[in-house]
Parts: sequence; C-alpha cells; structure tokens
Amino acid sequence: MSIICTGSIAYDYLMSFPGYFKDHIIPDKLDSISLSFLVDSMVRQRGGTAPNIAYNLALLGEKPKLMGTVGEDFDDYGAWLRNNGVDTSLVEVIDGVYTASFFANTDLSNNQIASFYTGAMAYAKDLSIKNLVKSDVDLVVISPNDPTAMAKYAQECEELNFPYLYDPGQQVVRNAPDDIRDGIIGAQSLFINEYEFELIQKHTGMSAEAIRNEVEFVVITCGECGSDIWVKDNHFKIPAVAPKKVADPTGVGDAFRGGFLRGQRLGLDWQTCGQMGALAATYCLENRGTQNHTYTHLEFVQRYRENFDDQGALDILI
Repeated sequence: MSIICTGSIAYDYLMSFPGYFKDHIIPDKLDSISLSFLVDSMVRQRGGTAPNIAYNLALLGEKPKLMGTVGEDFDDYGAWLRNNGVDTSLVEVIDGVYTASFFANTDLSNNQIASFYTGAMAYAKDLSIKNLVKSDVDLVVISPNDPTAMAKYAQECEELNFPYLYDPGQQVVRNAPDDIRDGIIGAQSLFINEYEFELIQKHTGMSAEAIRNEVEFVVITCGECGSDIWVKDNHFKIPAVAPKKVADPTGVGDAFRGGFLRGQRLGLDWQTCGQMGALAATYCLENRGTQNHTYTHLEFVQRYRENFDDQGALDILI
C-alpha cells in the first residue's frame, strides 16, 4: 500500500533580494502598493507541494505515488523523480500548456513574496480518487492544488473511506470556507503552519479546539519555533533542529511532512515522528531549492541522535 501525494506539481523560480522587504513598505500606503525588487540571483528548481512531500518520503525509504497534472515541459522532471524513488504513474500530461510555476522572492530575513502560475494544475480537477485501486491506498495527501480539485478529492476520499491528510496551505485564501470546513471534518489529520491555522479559524468560524476535535491529530508548524502536534487534547512540542546554514526556506514544510509521515509508517511515537519531520525540514532549509538535499539513512539517524534520543527506535531505518 502507498501514500498517494496529490497537490501542485511545479517549477520553482527562486530569487534573492539583498535587503529587507519591510524597509520598502509604507504602512499608511498599503492600499496602493507599487514595489519592484532588483534581485541578485534567480534559479529554476523542481518544486510543487506534492512532489516535494513525495521526494522527502522517498529519501527515507518510502515508495510514494505522485498524482497530478503537468505540462508538456515535464519530461526531465518526471524522469528525475522516478530515478529518486517516486512513482509517477498517476501523473497526467496536459498537451499545449506548461507545468505550474511558483515565483518566490526571499529577503535577508527569509521573508517571502510569492506568486503562483496555475498552468497545467488547472486540470487537476479532472482527475479522480475513484480511479485508484483501494488495496493500493494507505493514505491520500491533499496538499495545495487547484481549489476545485482539493474539494473533489476530499469528498471522494470520504465517500470511499480513504484516510486523508488535509493540507490546504497557501490555498486557504482561494478555497471557499465551506470547502475548508468540509475538508477538515472528513480528514484523518490536518497539517498547517501557524499563520494559516489562524486564517482557517477566521474563514471557517471554527475554533482551534473544534478543529482538533474533528480530526485524529493536528500538526502546526511554526518555523524556527518548531512545531506543535495535537492529538485531541494531548500536546507534543517539537523543537526545530538548528541548521548548519540557512540557504532557502522554500519547501521546508513539505520536507517536515515527508519526515513525519515516514515515521508514522514505521509505527513510531508522536514525538519521534515530529522530530523526524523537524530534521527533514532542516536538511531542506540548508539547501537552495526544495529537492536538492540528500542523505543516507545512516546519516539521517546519526544527525537525529545528535539532537534527540530515539532510544534505538530509528534502528529500523538502518
């Protein structure tokens, strides 16, 4: 059985601004912002939430399946994913369009201003969870994607009794409040960052406690402050792993999800799963791009033990 990763599949165009966005924002002119930033560098990287999560799962020995829509420029990306352990058999190529693209500008404080071009992702709503073979599905990850597709996948998972991880992420602002509420109510778990968690409460009218009571567990990532795992009223605080350097924050949350989910698949406790997620996130943070970090299982376990005590549980990885 596999983890099915749905969500955006994209190219990331990552830019670096050698200053601070805050220095160029005039508080009493927020209704008429006109800004242009001259950046020092730009690179094109492989990205998108679904393959980012899948890549991190594969690094730790999982065999995830990627499900989504891509453009006619995806051949090299697809081959690279397959060479790195990701099954792309559920990916559909849309002729005549380009793969979705994420444009992110990062300042010296690691703040980001980003835009996203939908491209082939607009066709994700034409795919269906109902086409999956039930015996092949252990978990469906519903991460940021075309809003209609996200709502459809959540509804289909509930109809088919497929457990799913709901991760609306950056699409909180694009999804209808009722769709977000329904996505949470039917989910096994909710993964979100702390700012988006506040947005969800604002948009749906649900309290933090109500949200926690609807799912088996909630994971809230908080950047350098670590993360919080809520299993109903039980709370696990997970510290961040100090990076050797900070290169690029893009994709760090996706890496966390991959590390966490791999721990779950191995049957490890909540604290260890969270700590695996924290370490996977730091590996990503130390590299420019969302899929340029790599490590052996032994290297991962050794670094984990420099920061945490797993009492031998991670021997299962090596």
